[in-house]
Amino acid sequence: MTGKPALSGLLVALVLLLNALAASPALHELIHKDADQAGHDCAITMFAHGQVDSASGEVPVAVPLALIETTPSIIFSVPSTAIQNLPPGRAPPVFSAVS
Repeated sequence: MTGKPALSGLLVALVLLLNALAASPALHELIHKDADQAGHDCAITMFAHGQVDSASGEVPVAVPLALIETTPSIIFSVPSTAIQNLPPGRAPPVFSAVS
């Protein structure tokens, strides 16, 4: 699996080199002397003018069909007396009489 990272690093370096050569005419003339002529055509000038082929990858988007069934919840209240809704009561604390 060391081949893919090495190849991708090499291709990135190639694109950066082409970009640097396209941006600097002096560097382009170091590669070949006829770079300043009007009819000059090479990979660097094609890259500079955007004449680069690229593969278009069309990936179809699959939308999953999700069927969700819900049942309505029915909430109703029944009135009742107030005593039943209260918690059980307690008596007051008992103090022992000291005599």
